[in-house]
Amino acid sequence: MNAHGTPAFVVLRRYLAAIGSLLAGLSVALSAYAMHAAEPAAQGRMLQAAVFAFAHGLALTALAPLAQRLAGLLALAMLLAGAFLFCGSLLAAALLGLSPMLAPFGGALMIAGWLLHAYDRLRG
Repeated sequence: MNAHGTPAFVVLRRYLAAIGSLLAGLSVALSAYAMHAAEPAAQGRMLQAAVFAFAHGLALTALAPLAQRLAGLLALAMLLAGAFLFCGSLLAAALLGLSPMLAPFGGALMIAGWLLHAYDRLRG
């Protein structure tokens, strides 16, 4: 429980949902930047990052309030971490010319998060 008597589980769900909303909102800004200001060579990676960030931000916003067990929260945390790694790696490649070497790990983390979420939902 925090200082206001709210269980930590509830607070974590709120944070995941809020971060998901921020991620979705930032992805719209990223998409606009990619289309209107980015170099043509960087647009593809930036748009792909925006799509994945939006989809996973929306998922976090919708699913976090429904999480009832630790496995569900862990699945959502995996989605968030995977989205940051995947999208961040694509953005680093597009903007800084770095290798997108973390993208596969981020993608695998998102896949694992979705599989864990499915398992958790099947449990009831």
